[in-house]
This record gives sequence, structure tokens and C-alpha cells, in this order.
Amino acid sequence: MAGTGLALTLVLGAALPASAQAADAAAPQTRCQLTDPRLPEVSGLVEVGDRMLVHNDGGDSLDVYVLDSTCAVVTVHSAAVDPYDPEDLALAVDGTVWLADTGDNTGTRSTVALLALHADGSSSVFRLAYPDGPRDVEALLLAPDGTPHLVTKEVLGASAVYRPVSPLVEDGTVGLTEVGRVDLVLTGTPGGPAGRAGQLMVTGGAVSPDERWVALRTYTDAYVWPLTGSDVAAALAGEPRRVALPEAAQGEALSFTGDSSALVVAGEGLPSDVTVVPLPAAPAPATDAAPADGSVSGLLSADDGPPPVAAAVAAAVVAGVVVWLGGKLVRRRD
Repeated sequence: MAGTGLALTLVLGAALPASAQAADAAAPQTRCQLTDPRLPEVSGLVEVGDRMLVHNDGGDSLDVYVLDSTCAVVTVHSAAVDPYDPEDLALAVDGTVWLADTGDNTGTRSTVALLALHADGSSSVFRLAYPDGPRDVEALLLAPDGTPHLVTKEVLGASAVYRPVSPLVEDGTVGLTEVGRVDLVLTGTPGGPAGRAGQLMVTGGAVSPDERWVALRTYTDAYVWPLTGSDVAAALAGEPRRVALPEAAQGEALSFTGDSSALVVAGEGLPSDVTVVPLPAAPAPATDAAPADGSVSGLLSADDGPPPVAAAVAAAVVAGVVVWLGGKLVRRRD
């Protein structure tokens, strides 16, 4: 294994930063460009501190790359697990990196898997089965309490949300149950490999480090919902804020910045930009978008002031996991 461990500091209860609430949100900014030949198909991304964790869509081993702010590879965390089609990435409070090995373009998988790369270098495989047959999934939402949620990729925009019916079992299979729906419509935003249908297909997801926001992306747009506690399904049932993403050939990766004030997006192909996108200033529901012709047929590390309860939680100290990163002990606090 190249390198061991990760560092994570979470701050709970912060309000949406004033910069994200401004009437005119700042323009997206390119942070850096992916050029390393080892990263041809970046599908998942998590920002922690001044580092980013990314993984490829595919490969014959479990590899998570640690990048610096210039997109240079700092180290690689690997495990002897041969994934089928890993599509998204999430980081748990305990430092575990979760990969959603849930891609199924052909609809033939009897089970999918969540792959866990633990901070001590060990790895685990947890298999999952849908109640209604194979589904193609590219978005993993890891609730603050650790419950994984999978959001399907649908060409007509009606995505289903699933979560396990019971605690995960290492090397075993647990059933999934549908707990919600996300209905998207055409937005007119250009980009992606699938024409207008790409505006409807969910390709990535993220929960903010302050645990107050949940986001999904398509090839062209991002959607952000407020999150209360760990009820991801209830959050996704509300009205999202929508933001058009910079045009990209195949945008799939999505993360929040470490301070939860913006999104970070990336995609497959080389070279490929990693872009910071400020959160949308005001609700822009998909239903307010102007479709061209109606519906489709064809791992690392204000303010308006938080409400009293959130301020109390934030004051309570949320220290993350502190472990080794490339031989250097990193400790970060907010």
C-alpha cells in the first residue's frame, strides 16, 4: 500500500456562508487540471483540507489517489480488491473511504458493492441487492450517521433513492429498500456525452462536511438541498437549489469544499479541469428551468450567523480523524 490513512476535520452546524447567499454568486473558478495518465476516468472526488481524494471509473484494484491543490498526485492508497465498476466516493467521520462499486450500464448485476478502505490500511467488501432488479447507480450519499444512500442514474430523470434495510455485513449481502425519488427535468445546460438526456442523469453525490447540505449532480447541473440530521430521503423530497456547471465532456465527480461554501466538480478524460463552483444563491428548482422542447423523449484533509441550536453544536468541538498521510502526521482544526 502506498501511504496509510487520511485526515479529516468536520465542523457541525455552520450556516450557509454569506458569499453563497449573495444575489450574484461568484463565477466558477478552475482550481487545477488533471493531466496525470493514471487518472483518465475520475468519477469520484472528496475534498479534505488542502487535499483531494479521487478514484477512477474502473481498474483492477481499489486505488484512491491523494492530490494536492495543483492536481498533482501526492500518494496512492490501494487495496487488493478488484472492483467491477466503481462510480462514487465518500469519506466517513472515522476516516474510512467508501467507494460505490455500483455501476451497471448493462443492467446485469445481481448484487452491487460498497468497498471500504479503512484508515489502518485494511479493506472490506459489503454487498447489496436491489428489491426490484438491477439498477445503474453513480451517486453515493453517506448520511452523517453513516447510512449509505444510492441514487440511480435514469435517462428520463426519475431517479430512485435506496438505502440498506439493515446494517451492512462484511462479505455478506444486505437488501436495499427504496426510500425516495428525485425527479429532474431538462435545464438547457450544455455538456456531457449524452445530449439533452445528460441533463437528467445523476452522476455523483455528496454530503457537506458541516452536515447541513446534500448535493447531486448530472452531467450538466448540480442540485443542493438542506439536510436536517441524517434524513437524506426527507431532504431529497424538498425543493433543491440548482446551479449550472461548467461545460465538460463527461462530468461525474462532485464534492463540497472543506468549509461547505462551494462545490468541487471534475470529470473523466485528460486533460480535465477541477473546478470550484459557488453554491447557488437562491432556489432554482428544476421545475423553473426552461427545457428546450419539454420533457425528454429521446479521501482528505459568515456569515449571517448560525441559529442558536446550530451555534451550540458548532461550539461543541468536532475533531476528526488524525492519521498518517504519506509519512506526515497532519492535524487540522476549524
